[in-house]
Amino acid sequence: MSDDVSPNNGSRQTANGRSATGRSIDIVRQGLPRRYRAERRFRRYGQIAVAVSLAFLALLFVSIIGKGYGAFVQTFVRLDVHFDPEILQAEDLSSANYQALVKASLQSRFPQVTSRQEKRALGAMVSDGAAFQLRSMVLEEPELIGTSRAVWVPLDDDIDMLAKGHIDRRLPEGDRRVSDRQLAWFDEWQAQGYIEKRFNRTFFTAGDSREPELAGIRGAMAGSFFTLVVTLLLAFPVGVATAVYLEEFAPKNRWTDVVEVNINNLAAVPSIVFGLLGLAIFINFFGLPRSAPLVGGLVLTLMTLPVIIIASRASLQSVPPSIREAALGVGASKMQTVLHHVFPLALPGMLTGTIIGMARALGETAPLLMIGMVAFIVDIPKSFLDPATALPVQVYLWADSPERAFVERTSAAILVLLAVLIAINLLAVILRNRFERRW
Repeated sequence: MSDDVSPNNGSRQTANGRSATGRSIDIVRQGLPRRYRAERRFRRYGQIAVAVSLAFLALLFVSIIGKGYGAFVQTFVRLDVHFDPEILQAEDLSSANYQALVKASLQSRFPQVTSRQEKRALGAMVSDGAAFQLRSMVLEEPELIGTSRAVWVPLDDDIDMLAKGHIDRRLPEGDRRVSDRQLAWFDEWQAQGYIEKRFNRTFFTAGDSREPELAGIRGAMAGSFFTLVVTLLLAFPVGVATAVYLEEFAPKNRWTDVVEVNINNLAAVPSIVFGLLGLAIFINFFGLPRSAPLVGGLVLTLMTLPVIIIASRASLQSVPPSIREAALGVGASKMQTVLHHVFPLALPGMLTGTIIGMARALGETAPLLMIGMVAFIVDIPKSFLDPATALPVQVYLWADSPERAFVERTSAAILVLLAVLIAINLLAVILRNRFERRW
């Protein structure tokens, strides 16, 4: 009896098992279209997110470029200047009244202007830098005294904005920064070919100024350069040495765990905290000069060190253990293994992390504001101890100015800063692709 029943039971179980499997496959097949539709929707959502991000990025760049490209062009006017010996009769030519030469040239061009108010309005159309330009010409070439020469000098920022179409002529005279008389004088200059737009070299060769047409970024660029040099000279060796010790030599115990946790936490600390730390230690305690690239470099070193340490440790961890084992197997010491085998292989990754850290330091503003690098600096810094500002801080200063011409220069400085940052990050990518090894 039992022998007859057992095969039937087994066959029924087999049949039931097959039918259950068949039902599972059917359920899976029925759900496949829904899963595929969900995947397609997710893919579309991702594509839409990328497109929206690119659209906002393009809008940002279009806005910055649209506002800033005009700063690379400056409007000039031709003045027929007579270097009158009576005006330049001072014993020291550097202290002569060169502004009188500008006024005399304008008066000879518009002899009908006689009232004091009109003379003041006419003189205001030319930049204050015209007098300094004539001074430089006379100091370089004293034989100009007693002669006449056509000199192209920059116009005032308001007239420059008029020439670039940023001032609406249709507005009432009281609602614009250029009077009707100045409009007439400008039109007369333009009709006679006395107005030209030229590349604004001053923007790249001059320091900061209260006058927009005379303001430049050279001082800020020099300050950023000195600051980054200090940061690189301190942060790279200290950061790499710390990473090598923690990864290759430090014992794994509670204290090293505390150090590692604190390094990771410091990488997420707001940058202004490092500025407060630098103000308290480097300036108030050690008495270092305020607004100096040396102090700025020290502060940015504190901020950049965690980034370099983390990137360097990740690069050391990417070196296969077989490299270490092979070196130790042929008799190399631990120090020789690290210095001659592991460190050269990890160096490209360390350099990439350092360059990215330098790019982050270049774009920082908050810590530099705390140590006084927000000061108005006209002179170009020549050393690490000279008062200086940085390019991001210069952008911050100009953004707070109400003049329309400073809006142009703010956007133009942002473009220069973005170009430098893109170049630095591009260098990091090139180094990574050139020297990176895949194991």
